[in-house]
Formats: sequence, structure tokens, C-alpha cells
Amino acid sequence: MTPAIETAIHDFVVANRDAQTRFLAEIVKVPSDNPPGDCAPAAEIVASRLEGLGFVVERHQVPDAPVKANGMVSATNLIVRRKFGPGPTIALNAHGDVVPPGAGWSKDPYGAETVDGWMYGRGVAVSKSDIASYAFALLALERSGAKLGGAVELHVTYDEEAGGEIGPRWLIEQGLTKPDLAIGAGFSYSVVNAHNGCLHLEVETLGRSAHAAKPFTGVDALEAANAVLTALYAWRRGLSARVSAIPGIGAAQMTVGLISGGVNTNVVPDRVVFRLDRRMIPEEKPAEVEAELRNVVAEAAKAFPAANVDVRRILLAEPLTPTPAGDKLARTLVRQATRVMGETIAVGGVPLYTDARHYAKAGVPIVLYGAGPRSIEDANAHRADERLPLDDLYRATETIAATLAELLGG
Repeated sequence: MTPAIETAIHDFVVANRDAQTRFLAEIVKVPSDNPPGDCAPAAEIVASRLEGLGFVVERHQVPDAPVKANGMVSATNLIVRRKFGPGPTIALNAHGDVVPPGAGWSKDPYGAETVDGWMYGRGVAVSKSDIASYAFALLALERSGAKLGGAVELHVTYDEEAGGEIGPRWLIEQGLTKPDLAIGAGFSYSVVNAHNGCLHLEVETLGRSAHAAKPFTGVDALEAANAVLTALYAWRRGLSARVSAIPGIGAAQMTVGLISGGVNTNVVPDRVVFRLDRRMIPEEKPAEVEAELRNVVAEAAKAFPAANVDVRRILLAEPLTPTPAGDKLARTLVRQATRVMGETIAVGGVPLYTDARHYAKAGVPIVLYGAGPRSIEDANAHRADERLPLDDLYRATETIAATLAELLGG
């Protein structure tokens, strides 16, 4: 890519900073909380804003059955396609659904307020910012004058917070897209080529209720559940030794995040249910992880033969692992990001899971890169006062546009 193309991209991003900031603010102000996951109205707003930028937007409404099965109310996925000639197709994926705001905000979570160069709002960093960065990167690419081949697709999906099953996975399985490479939403101070997998299991213990005056006439489901939980927490201590060799990933983790049960204070509980979250490092095999957990539960349950203990899988998100084709894409992003950011940008992993796994499972090399602070902690991601430094939005946009220009022959 020539210096003239780099300059043209830079100049476009600088000239359109106000427009890009307004675009981001407009979509942050539209709630798209998941749960409850009634996201089709928010998708329509984003589609109309993209059309206002001159894009042709395809609206792909997900049928009710898979939406309901995914625990949501509505979902519409958006695709923008720009064809430049023969060559590879590169997909840019960002999600528009967000976790509910929760408590503790000092700003309006839907206010998109800017203070000292930071915009505040739910989804401003994860990942509505990348809807803005990818859209304006595509505009900058088109205006750069670069001679290009191939195509770019912008995928805006709406179920990442529910697992991505009716977002990227659905688009791919429906034959609506078949990219050669993909870039997913991320953070501007690193290029991510690996992330954890995640397994959610639901454990149900069933006993028999009885009056608290004669508890021995029942079967205490909570007592059995307590034994299983004690075994799980004891087993968890060993996870600290399972550390990934990939920088940024860390150790495997296990958390029990939900628990419910019982009828009343004076009744022996006949049913207790809890759910656990097991984060898998890329080196682990999901089938082996699940089998090990099921075995821990089964061994603990043996001490309570009168209780029935059942384990159900709720979610399996496979880890993202580095690939040779993904490494080439990562190197290009690192080169351009280092130039634009003025500091060395590294490649590494993150200890969470994303929609990138759906592209990878379909054989599409993918890495994560986009707008955001240095870490999810800096961004207050999934916490009160989520925020984004606007300078990083602009720099990420320039990096993406320059990367696309290089990859597509500009």
C-alpha cells in the first residue's frame, strides 16, 4: 500500500470524526439489552443509519422458533456488501446487543455523553463502537482511491450476549455469507488471535419434600446439592495450574453463578438447581472438560443415593485457536496498528469467548481487532459507566481501513 493511500485514509477519518461520533451516539442511545433480547427494533435503527451513509443494507430476520429457543424475543441480522472485483471476501463482524445496564451508573447508560474525550454508554465499547469503526473504515477504503480486488462485508448481529447461535452461525448456516477471512470486534491495543471457550452446565438435585418438624421423612435436595458444590469448589483449586501458553489467556476457571431451590423455610427442599460456568483455555478439549465435570458431580452424588442428580449442558462455546491464515491476517493488522497508534501493538489472547468461534468453526480464519481502551477493565465492559476514548475509535477505524486496503491489493 502506498503512502498516498495511507494519507487518503487518514484524511478521510479525520474529516469525518464528527459524523462518526454522531453515528455512534445515535446507536448507543437505542436500548438493545439482551436479555430480554428484543433486538429487531434496534437493528432497524442501525440499518437506517447505515443507509444514511450510503450503504445498501440487507435485513435478515431470524424466524421465531430459533429466536425463542435462544431465549430471545426478536433478532434481525444485517449485511452490507461492497464488491471491488475478483479477490477474497473479508467479513467485519460486530454485535449490537448488549448486557443490561445494571446499577451504579454515574451517567445515563443510554445518554452517549462525552466527557474529557470519553463517550459513556452501554455498548459503547462492546461492541457498538465497532459497528461505527467498521462502517467508517469501509467508507474510508472506498474514498482512498486504492485499486482494489475482492469484497468487504459488514455483519451486524444481535445475539452475542446469548451465544451467537442465531447471529454469525445462523448467517453462515443459511448460506447468506461465505467469507475467506474475518475480523471480529475487539480492542484497539491488541490483536487477538485466541480466546477461551466456555461450557455452561445446569445441575439439578431432586429429593422429596417433608415437614421441617420431621426432616428425616424426606430427602433433602439441598444437602445433596451442597455436597456436589463442595466437591466442585475443592476441584476448582486445581485449575490454577492449567495455564495457557498463549499470552493474555491465563488459567482455566470455574464459577457457579446461579442457584435456586426450596419451597419455604419450614419445608425440606425437594429441588435445587444451579448453573456453572467453566472457562476453557484454547489447549483444552471441550469433550474432556465436560466429562471431567460430570464425573466430579457423579462422584459427590454417590453419598446421597436417595436423591436424583442430573446434569444438562446449556452452552458450549469452543475456544478460538491461532491458525496460519489467521496469523497472516494478524500480522497485517499489527503492522498497520503499530503505524497508526505510534506504539508497538502485540498479538495475544483474551480470557473470554466471542462470536469469532462461529467463523472459525466454519473454516473462516478470524482475528479480533477494533475500537476500545487498553483492556476490558479500562472500558468498564459489562459494568457501570462503560466508556470509550473517542481517539481510539478514530485510530481503530484508520487501522481497519488500511488493513483492508493492504489485503485487497491497494
